[in-house]
Amino acid sequence: MSDAAAALSQAERSTTAKDALPLLSRAQEQLTRAIDEAMAAAVIEEGTSLRQVGQLASLSENAVGPRLARTARLMPYATPEGRVTRTSVERARYDAETGRPAPTPDHPIEPLRFRRRRDT
Repeated sequence: MSDAAAALSQAERSTTAKDALPLLSRAQEQLTRAIDEAMAAAVIEEGTSLRQVGQLASLSENAVGPRLARTARLMPYATPEGRVTRTSVERARYDAETGRPAPTPDHPIEPLRFRRRRDT
């Protein structure tokens, strides 16, 4: 989070909005990554449900699975579609409790990207 704080501090010192935007974007990316990793820790270590972490992070339940699939702790348990499900979380918890290493991901997880809607 220190990277996010540094970017915010630089953005505050910017003289124009144009200069501040890339810094604010970098801070947002860092905060998003921190939120996602905190959600992963909450579901694995604290037994919090996917629905609960979504509510705590002010996200819809449908947004939680893809974001958790990009975390270091839950990426190995993601589905080929790039989502973490309740079953994925149960397996991750079991592996963590028994001391088993996470499986090797057999499919790449693509970063979340904005997709333009069709104009039709």
